[in-house]
Amino acid sequence: MALAAPPYPDFDTPVLGTIFAARMDVVRRLQAGDRLILVPDPPEAQIPAVWVHAAGGDVIGHLPLQIAAWLAPWMLEGGRCGATVQKVSGDDVASWRRLVIAVHCH
Repeated sequence: MALAAPPYPDFDTPVLGTIFAARMDVVRRLQAGDRLILVPDPPEAQIPAVWVHAAGGDVIGHLPLQIAAWLAPWMLEGGRCGATVQKVSGDDVASWRRLVIAVHCH
């Protein structure tokens, strides 16, 4: 059976959860255009998340739950996504708006 197309194949979104642990240290090293890795939670997760990792594997944060609710199951069915940094802001910007990424689903 063919995988259905995602409802939004290309979109921009903020990354949430960047203020925990040393994640902001990773965010501060990012630049526009940097490639990122998206990883869905395992299938048994009650509330699925899609985690955002830097190219080296460091966890940066997660996508908003409204997006993860459809994206994580789609990815677990075989859908693939890539992401790049669109904008990185400093500490003067609210944490939930500091990192904006572009997601491309194929």
